[in-house]
Amino acid sequence: MAEQAAGTAGFAQYLGFWRYSRRALALVWSTHRTLTVTLGVLTLVAGLLPAGVAYFGKLIVDAVVAALAAHQAGVTPNYRTVLELVALEGLIVAAVAAAQRGIDFCQSLLRVLLSQRVHLLILDKALTLTLAQFEDSELYDKLNRARQEASVRPLSLVNRTFAVAQNVVSLVSYAGLLWHLSPWAVVILAVAGVPAFVAETRFSGERFRAFQWRSADRRMLGYLEVVLAREDHAKEVKLFDLGPRLLERYRDIFRRIYAEEKRLTIRRSGWGFVLGLVSSAAFYGAYAWIALATIDQVISLGEMTMYLLLFKQGQGSVAAMLSAVGGMYEDNLYLSNLYDYLEQPSHAVHGTAQSGIDESAGIEFSHVSFTYPGATKPVIRDLTLTIRPGQSVALVGSNGSGKTTIVKLLAGLYAPDTGTIRYQGRDLREWDPKALRRRVGVIFQDFNRYHLTVGENIGAGDVAAYEDRQRWAAAAEKGQAAEFIGALPTHYDTQLGRWFNAGQELSGGQWQRVALARAFMRTDAQILVLDEPTAAMDVETEAQIFEHFRSLTKDRIAILISHRFSTVRYADQIVVLDDGQILEHGTHEELVQLGGRYAHLFELQARAYR
Repeated sequence: MAEQAAGTAGFAQYLGFWRYSRRALALVWSTHRTLTVTLGVLTLVAGLLPAGVAYFGKLIVDAVVAALAAHQAGVTPNYRTVLELVALEGLIVAAVAAAQRGIDFCQSLLRVLLSQRVHLLILDKALTLTLAQFEDSELYDKLNRARQEASVRPLSLVNRTFAVAQNVVSLVSYAGLLWHLSPWAVVILAVAGVPAFVAETRFSGERFRAFQWRSADRRMLGYLEVVLAREDHAKEVKLFDLGPRLLERYRDIFRRIYAEEKRLTIRRSGWGFVLGLVSSAAFYGAYAWIALATIDQVISLGEMTMYLLLFKQGQGSVAAMLSAVGGMYEDNLYLSNLYDYLEQPSHAVHGTAQSGIDESAGIEFSHVSFTYPGATKPVIRDLTLTIRPGQSVALVGSNGSGKTTIVKLLAGLYAPDTGTIRYQGRDLREWDPKALRRRVGVIFQDFNRYHLTVGENIGAGDVAAYEDRQRWAAAAEKGQAAEFIGALPTHYDTQLGRWFNAGQELSGGQWQRVALARAFMRTDAQILVLDEPTAAMDVETEAQIFEHFRSLTKDRIAILISHRFSTVRYADQIVVLDDGQILEHGTHEELVQLGGRYAHLFELQARAYR
């Protein structure tokens, strides 16, 4: 009973995977209808014509035999009939070649269009995922599996579907002609290819399961390639002589993948050879049968030629059809990765509010706790904090104390596990995410260094003004980046990074100024957040930037995260965090007089300058 249940479940799973065929056909149809229709018509033509070639071959042989008999009897042979038949067969062969060329043409164009379409679907879906989902390794595996195979599988499935249709049409025409020889010839033709088909389908499933199991290994291979071959990793790899060790790890992973692939290929090839002999035995059995029938004058020499060609081509069509069906099953397996990813629900919960209730309310954290996905320890615990417009707040604490997490929660990149966060009197979950984020200008300590032009790097701060050159210049002035940008070869049109031709690499401090300018692109931002924005700058430059920053944040909320107390001390409020909780809270003078954690850290830094 258990084996029967397992078999039933396996058959149900097998049938279940075919549900993606319809979706793949719909995807190809919506990508380019004219090419899809043309491909279908040409496939039918290419399926019908080969039987005509075999039939005209029979007529030619019979005409030649009749002409030889006439010649031996002293009668003038009918050359014209033979030549006309040869010409007609030549036209049919030319039509078959033209149809096949047309099929290749349609497939080539559809391959390009469909690959782009699927990649756009994958990227569009990525835009709907939350930050927490991106940090989920299981979902990241789904994303990578979808990207690796799914871009070619929809067209492959459609091509194989048309190939099945083409071979079915061919087989029907072959079977119609073979039926005149014997119905058993049709049965032998159909059954001979089944064993090989069953084996191919089974090994397709095994190959797919191996692909799924090795997803993490393949992702690690990709990561090691990036580390070993990218300029932003090169200095440490060379300095610490990591190259040979990482390369050996790359080789070890590849050896594991290759060993599995080799084992599967050997089994697949071995069974394919053995079961292929069944097909060959069927053909040569039919060959002997037809030859004997010709000797006994049951059929003519032309009919013998036709039936042998029909059986040979029919056997090829059966094998091609069953191979295409097995391939469709394999394509469905891989398409399950694509649709499993595309159907991944977004965990984002948000509202539609475009404005707050009370602009003077500012930001209010009320008993907020948060734990990162996959972590066991909360990074924020029962945090309560209020920041009013016009106030500047500095967040201070050791690494891992929750400073940057507070900013991510404020920007709506994460939702708190418990407690509420309000902005302008409205719960963040009631805000439309775009409306909320338009009000927040942030520079994170791990800001992106886009390998785009200088202007595009700055314009990224406000996509509504992405190409506004005047806004670039104004933001660069606020971020104190205008001076060094003016010295670049083509100023705001200078390509940054080394990935592209004529790219310029900036110093760490210059990149931070570009990132600061990016934060200032949002002219309507009511909350400005600087997360370790001047770590790569000298003390004098840092002081200038923060003095400038204070002048730009009037009537706005300013949040500063920094380990340098020379700038932190000028904030209206200083919040000292420890293990996700507020340890101390007050002005610089109040906290120094308190003699607690902040006073201790301030004294340590002040001592270094004495």
